[in-house]
Amino acid sequence: MVDKEKIRLKIQYIEGNNAKLEQLRRLTLEEFVKDFRNIEAAKHLLQVNIEAMIDIANHVIARYRWETPATSGDSFKILWQKGYLNDKELEVFSQMVKFRNRVVHLYHTVDDEEIYRILQKHISDFSLFIKAISNQLF
Repeated sequence: MVDKEKIRLKIQYIEGNNAKLEQLRRLTLEEFVKDFRNIEAAKHLLQVNIEAMIDIANHVIARYRWETPATSGDSFKILWQKGYLNDKELEVFSQMVKFRNRVVHLYHTVDDEEIYRILQKHISDFSLFIKAISNQLF
């Protein structure tokens, strides 16, 4: 069985980080890029939130003994195949994993304005994931 308490703790972690990201989101672009700490904090919070999503997906997959994902993106594909995610959610979460991979491996290709744009348009994607998982598990 899925360890619901473990899932709840990871969801709380994501929600706590979202509150911090919301503070950064309120800054103007000029205020945001003026201080490197804003940029680095946002990148880190986005990265670890996406990693928490991957952890949740992998926990569900492992506990149900579904196929082992070859990549982080495959974790969301498996959840989609099992009816946990719809087509739109799969696309959104797959893009999030690609962004996380760029932050980790191709960090020099992520510019400050892209981070700001993500803050402005995609913070709600984390809530979308929480809702999709919660609808299936709780």
